[in-house]
Amino acid sequence: MKLENAFAMDTSSIKYGPGVTREIGFDMEELGCRRVAVITDSNLKGSSPVGISLEALRQRGIDAVLYDGASVEPTDRSFKAAIEFAVKGRFDGYVAVGGGSAMDTAKAANLYATHPADFMTYVNPPVGKGVPVPGPLKPMIAVPTTAGTGSETTGVAIFDFLEMKAKTGIASRALRPVRGIIDPDNTRTLPRMVAACTGLDQLTHALEALTAIPYNRRPAPEQPKLRPAYQGSNPISHIWASRAIEMISANLVRVVEDPSDDAARGEVLLAATYAGIGFGNGGVHLAHGMSYPVSGMVQGYVPEGYPPGHPLVPHGMAVCLNAPAVFRFTAPANPAVHLYAAGLMGCDVSSAGPEEAGELLAGAVIGLMRRVGMPNGLSAVGFTPQDVDRLVEGTLPQHRVTKLSPRPAGPEELRQLFLDSMTLW
Repeated sequence: MKLENAFAMDTSSIKYGPGVTREIGFDMEELGCRRVAVITDSNLKGSSPVGISLEALRQRGIDAVLYDGASVEPTDRSFKAAIEFAVKGRFDGYVAVGGGSAMDTAKAANLYATHPADFMTYVNPPVGKGVPVPGPLKPMIAVPTTAGTGSETTGVAIFDFLEMKAKTGIASRALRPVRGIIDPDNTRTLPRMVAACTGLDQLTHALEALTAIPYNRRPAPEQPKLRPAYQGSNPISHIWASRAIEMISANLVRVVEDPSDDAARGEVLLAATYAGIGFGNGGVHLAHGMSYPVSGMVQGYVPEGYPPGHPLVPHGMAVCLNAPAVFRFTAPANPAVHLYAAGLMGCDVSSAGPEEAGELLAGAVIGLMRRVGMPNGLSAVGFTPQDVDRLVEGTLPQHRVTKLSPRPAGPEELRQLFLDSMTLW
C-alpha cells in the first residue's frame, strides 16, 4: 500500500472585528453577486445579525432573499427543503447567518443548486456514493452566531440521516465558504448552555485534529482530486489546533459565566475559527464519529437554553460526552502529543510519564465540562448500556472520521468506549 506523502492547506478568507457584519454588502458586491440567498433558522430570523446582513446587502442594491427554514440540527429532509428553495431562487450567491446548522444548510443548498444530482450522490461513503463535486460553487459567505462549529472555514456539511438515525455528511473543498465574517457582536446573546456546548465542540475539534493519525500514515489517493479534506494531523493543522486549545481553555468558563465579557467572547469566537482551520485540514476522529448516533438516537432529552419541546442532544454535547474515553483509548498511539494537549489545557505535565497521558488529557476535558455544566455522561442524557449495540452500529459507517483515529477501533473497542462514556465522574 502506497502511503500519502503530501498535504494541502485550505481555508476561507477571514474577516474579524466587532461590527464587520455591516460590511457584508460590500463583500458580496465585490464577488459580483446580485441575487443572494440569506439562510438562517427560525429562531434567528428576527435577530440583529440577520437584520444587519439583509440591510447591508440591500444598501448595495443586492436582491437579498431570506430563507429561515434551516433546522437547528439539520436532517436530509431539511437539506432537501433548502435545496428546493435554492433551485427555484436561481441565486448567484449565498450568505449563511447562524450556527453550524445554518452554514451547513447553505453549503448543501449551494452544492445541489449549482451541480444538480440525486441527493445521495455527494454524501460520504459508505452511506452515500461519495462522488467528487464536479466544479466550483457559487460564492458563499458565512456569518457565525455561535462560537463552536468552525463551519465558516470548512468544506463539510453534516446532517442527520433520518433513515439511519445517525449523522453523516458531505465533504469537499468546493463547499468551503469564500469568506467567514467573525463578528464578536453576533455572539452576545448566546444562552449559557449553547455557549458551553459550542465551546466544547471547538475544543474537541482541536484536540482530535492534534491527535489524529498523521497524514503520512494514511493511504495515498489514486489521484490528487481524491485527496480528502480531512487529511490527518500535519504541521499546519498542528499550529492552528494548538492555539485554539489554549484560547478555549483560558476563556470558555469566563464566557459561560459572564456573556458581557467581550474580551473573552472575542477570544472564544476567534478560537472557533482557529480550530476550524485545524480540523478542516487535519480532521477529527472517534469522538465525532461516536457523537453522530448519540445525536441521531436522542429520545426525550431537552437541554437548557435550546428550543423547548424538541428532544435534542446538541452536537457539541454529544461530542464531549465521548471525548474523555476516546483520549484514554488513543493516548498509547502517541503519548507525547496527548501530554502536549493536556499541557495546552493547563495541566502540569512536567513530570508525567507516557502511561499518564490519556488520564491527564481526559481529566482536563472532564474538569472543563464540569465547570460549564455539562451532563455527567451518556446516562445523563437518556442512554443505557442496552443502547450500546445500536450506538456502535451507527458509528461504524462514519469512515470519513473514524479512519483518522491513531488507534484502530472496531465494534468491540467502540462498544467499550460507549460503556466507558456512560458516567464520567
